[in-house]
Amino acid sequence: MRLRALPLRVRLVAGFAVAMLVVLSLGGAFVYWRVEYALDRGLDADLDRACAALTPLVGADGGVRDRRAADAAGLPWQVVDAAGAVEASGGGAPAVPLAPSDARPGVVDVGPMLPADPAATRVRVQPLASGRTLVVAVARHGRDEALRELFAQLTIAGVACLVVSCLVGERLARAALVPVERYRRAAASIAAGAIDRRLEVPEDREDEVVRLGRTLNSMLDALEAALTRERRFVQDASHELRTPLALLGSRLQLARRRPRSVAEHEEVLAELEVDLARLTRLAEELLDASTATDVRPAGDVPTDLRAVVATVARELLDAGLDAPLLVAAPPEQVERIVANLVGNARVHGAAPVVVRLDAVGDHAVLAVEDAGPGMDAGLLAAATERFHRAPEARSRPGAGLGLAIVAELVERLGGGLRLCSGGVHHVAVAGPTTVDVPCRHGDATVVTVLLPRARAGA
Repeated sequence: MRLRALPLRVRLVAGFAVAMLVVLSLGGAFVYWRVEYALDRGLDADLDRACAALTPLVGADGGVRDRRAADAAGLPWQVVDAAGAVEASGGGAPAVPLAPSDARPGVVDVGPMLPADPAATRVRVQPLASGRTLVVAVARHGRDEALRELFAQLTIAGVACLVVSCLVGERLARAALVPVERYRRAAASIAAGAIDRRLEVPEDREDEVVRLGRTLNSMLDALEAALTRERRFVQDASHELRTPLALLGSRLQLARRRPRSVAEHEEVLAELEVDLARLTRLAEELLDASTATDVRPAGDVPTDLRAVVATVARELLDAGLDAPLLVAAPPEQVERIVANLVGNARVHGAAPVVVRLDAVGDHAVLAVEDAGPGMDAGLLAAATERFHRAPEARSRPGAGLGLAIVAELVERLGGGLRLCSGGVHHVAVAGPTTVDVPCRHGDATVVTVLLPRARAGA
């Protein structure tokens, strides 16, 4: 928990320092071991040569037949009996035994390396055929001094390397975290209200921090769009609900001005019921408009546009296309598009209302045509705006959200929307430019939707 409370830069440097300490320690230990091994091999070679020269000179009684030849070996030696007493010695060996009494046959180090001991030796204990033991020693001061010097140099070099590595690691960690700190400050300003600000992401780099910045910018775009929709929904709701609520209040005030009979109260209640039904429809349309842009991916199962049209308006479907027409869009979104177009044609147009389907290249074409008086050329460009209605349409049901919902859905799905009335053609949502939708002449109003078809095998 204490480590987690430290800044990330400190934790990175600490982790790097621990890793470097382990690496340097292991490297230093390996070098020390190899040097120690080489020095010990040199001493052991001297001991082996001395033992080879002394062994034939030791008699069965423990005496040495040729002392001059024994001393020529150049190393201190002793012949020790089974009780540990020294029977013979030479080469400057002391009177006390060279090897501990419990020493086993082989090579034994006598005396510590630290602190420095001038009398430290390396001895070989070799059993003889007579039951006695030959002990040969070699001074270890040169080997120990070399190892102590090596240990000191490795320690100094390791500490220096560790310090330099920590300094470099701290600089690198600081430089690597500079963009993160910049992103944090930008995020703080965005949280304070600057929702249109975005993180600065360099275009000439491609690393983890750059990808993080791009992901955060995408998230900020989505959050800004959601916040914009929320604010728009609140504004639309307050704007559209103000008039019906004021009308309800006026009806209630008029009903309270004078005593009324039961029949008159029933009449007032009937009027209030009509107003409440209008408010309910308006609330539902506002909810549909607020969720129109929540388009999810089509997934693995495409939607049969012909089946959706047959379900929503079977009696209006032109029988020119009998095969399934699969589009890459969720079924609930396709159903909402078809329902809004057919509903608009029925409410604001005139019979007959005809729905036509066709396939042009990579797109499915859905056209809804009615025989009404059509729309003025000036209204076509504003027909997909929220709450926009012609003056003569204000007395009809609806709040002017149908085509706005369709336009938003079609744009999110990657399609196109065309409006045609009175021989005037208007592109509400550009969509694919390779699909040509001819404009019909006459007063009929035709709304055409282009949706991308599902890929083969989907």
